[in-house]
Amino acid sequence: MCVILRRSIFSLALGSALFLHLFAAGGGAGRTPVQKPSEAGAAAGIGWDGVPAILARIKPPVFPAHDFPITEFGAVGDGKTDCTQAIRKAIDACYAAQGGRVVVPAGAFLSGAIHLRSNVDLHIAEGGVLKFDPDPAKYLPAVYTRFEGTECMNYSPLIYAFDQENIAITGRGTLDGSASNDNWWGWTRRASGPSRAAGSIGRLREQAEGGVPVKDRVFGPGHYLRPNFIQPYRCRNVYIEGVTIRNSPMWEIHPALCTNVTVRGVTITSRGPNNDGCDPDSCRDVLIENCVFDTGDDCIAIKSGRDKDGRRVGMPSENIIVRGCTMRDGHGGVVIGSEVSGNCRNVFVENCRMDSPNLARALRFKSNARRGGIIENVYMRKVEIGTLAEAVLTIDFLYETGADGPYPPVVRNVQLEDISSASSPRIMYLAGFAGATIDDLRFINCTFRGLAADDVIQHAGSIFFRNVTAEPAKKIRSLNSRESQP
Repeated sequence: MCVILRRSIFSLALGSALFLHLFAAGGGAGRTPVQKPSEAGAAAGIGWDGVPAILARIKPPVFPAHDFPITEFGAVGDGKTDCTQAIRKAIDACYAAQGGRVVVPAGAFLSGAIHLRSNVDLHIAEGGVLKFDPDPAKYLPAVYTRFEGTECMNYSPLIYAFDQENIAITGRGTLDGSASNDNWWGWTRRASGPSRAAGSIGRLREQAEGGVPVKDRVFGPGHYLRPNFIQPYRCRNVYIEGVTIRNSPMWEIHPALCTNVTVRGVTITSRGPNNDGCDPDSCRDVLIENCVFDTGDDCIAIKSGRDKDGRRVGMPSENIIVRGCTMRDGHGGVVIGSEVSGNCRNVFVENCRMDSPNLARALRFKSNARRGGIIENVYMRKVEIGTLAEAVLTIDFLYETGADGPYPPVVRNVQLEDISSASSPRIMYLAGFAGATIDDLRFINCTFRGLAADDVIQHAGSIFFRNVTAEPAKKIRSLNSRESQP
């Protein structure tokens, strides 16, 4: 069943007594309407009162006051000399000394893969640039990683850590991935026919569905799976602060299966394909604050594995706080999915600014019946939205393969409060299907202006409005007897 909410319905302020009772998926005579949602949300769901306890567990690691400048280990900041071995020596020395800072001073330092170790803070000083060599050979041997939600052995991320604790990337310097259409980005560009990456991606997904052990899913040379920029994997106590990131091969900051993660004051400007800004993936207790995202793709995308492989790992993303961030160009400001087979819960977004004609949505959920996943307890408040290209809230269960699969996704207990928008086609675009669940959505104290298209609700449950004002872009002319006369 598809319900199109005509803009004229929403041209008035909506009071506390208004509920939208939409029929359950499929529609038809004699079907019972869904129950009224509770204004407080699901009885068992965590709310804003749970945020202090989450924040109490998110603590940056503390490092000994010892510096290890990479120049003391042979690094040369001329932008041409390969400094990979010098940086590795500095990290090893720092680790052997029980920790401290590995310092990248002012200058441009060329490097291949950097692997962090426990108790090491990689500090890029103001004026310092870590410029990564785009030669794929610099990111071998292959490491244990997750490519778009599926585990495999592949090229090392540019900055990587596996099963480490107390690690950081800090400073006012720049991380430059050197990606362009001439190297990493070209792998996924389509000139005519499928991209070079398509065959490799298909092979990985077939292996995962077939139950091939991860150690035998070997990619790298001869394949075209791009590495992520920063990926701590199975790490604890991760801190990323202050740096500027540009020109990434694909996802920028990708903590996977990590606990206690802080991403603070980072500026990301990268417009390549699949250049998501920050993708917590099967992570617990995450704080992303005071960052700027200008990516051309999802600014923040919360994930938990893809399809059978995501269900095999079975680790949700949970207890994630996003605050004080600025979102510019991208597919969505805060996105959950599409690789969310391991579930996601307890996401809090507040005091953010989202504005760009090239930013499609403020809050977006995406999945399908192959990926499935339960997404619940998602709260957004005090967010100022300028211009959006699609809708304030999008739930897309028809993403890619849509209803084709045995794992219908679930989104429930979602609240938007004190949200204002200046211009967007719609408030909502909800695309569900029979058997999937979209339920208990609440809009409280919101103002949506500049609306230009009808809201679409397909196979959704209950939606609640309290003190919501919606204004069309073009004021609707009132009709009365005088105006209707010839």
